[in-house]
Amino acid sequence: MTSEIEIDTSLEDSDYYYMCQTESLTDSINEHIFENGRRYHTYYGEDKNLLPTDEIEQDRLDLHHQIFLNMMDGRLHNAPIGNKPGRILDVGTGTGIWAIDMADTYEDAEVIGMDLTPIQPVWVPPNCRFMVDDAEQEWTYDSETFGFIHLRNITASISSWSTVLAEAYRCLTPGGYIETAELGCTCYSADGHIPEDNPLRASFDMIVDAMSQIGRTFPQPGVLKERLEQAGFVDVTEVCYKQPLGPWPKDKKLKQLGAMTLMMLEVGLQAYSLAAFTRILKMDPAEAERRVRLATDVAKDRNNHIYNRFYVAYGRKPEN
Repeated sequence: MTSEIEIDTSLEDSDYYYMCQTESLTDSINEHIFENGRRYHTYYGEDKNLLPTDEIEQDRLDLHHQIFLNMMDGRLHNAPIGNKPGRILDVGTGTGIWAIDMADTYEDAEVIGMDLTPIQPVWVPPNCRFMVDDAEQEWTYDSETFGFIHLRNITASISSWSTVLAEAYRCLTPGGYIETAELGCTCYSADGHIPEDNPLRASFDMIVDAMSQIGRTFPQPGVLKERLEQAGFVDVTEVCYKQPLGPWPKDKKLKQLGAMTLMMLEVGLQAYSLAAFTRILKMDPAEAERRVRLATDVAKDRNNHIYNRFYVAYGRKPEN
């Protein structure tokens, strides 16, 4: 006769995967809808995150993580956090890939990934865990908890950056660093001009228009730096990287980046376009799909030399 499994009565809430400090997980946290052939998460409301959360999107996010790494010469961050950053918070962690890489890199650090959607893997490094929460609500962490806070590509879900950055400021230790990184949604051309009726430019412009109608704005040069400075951070630095939309650059590194971006472009355009076009711009789903295909065809045309920009800014919380 086998004995019963012994229960560990010392476990605390913080030891459970995906455990919020303010409420227990319920089945509702996995609520979703299917729309335009994609799956969307609805726990915080259908329009809180307009990007899908299905396996196709998760694969795209992981590929884009590799693209960001290549753009930044293999660095996970630009902020000079040193070898002992303390506790690290990744806001909008997505699949958790950045948080996992950070946990592997900084083995002495505790890394927490926070996201609206529980799509992260269960098997992670022992110093990494994930929580479901909304960054635009009051954070459940004590003040001066983290030595480094990271936010990447969450523009499509944030209407009040002042709220998010105020919470980040509160939760950073004095002298701690914050880094925010966002893709711009403006098309540029190495040839100097893109006609307004170019389908790729038109799709980008419509994404910007749709998101602006619900208070979500994509960055331009200097915007991330200004946000951090207005939130009270000092020694703010912003760096801009170019992301080619196709393997047209002569430079070997940029050519590889362009090829990787082109590989995921159609799925990426679907992610950013379908819900925004059909829900906000009231576009017919078939027309939305058609515009995605036309935009992708433009990127595949080697005569088009289009790129967008990736902005990375970091700053420090004053020690006094």
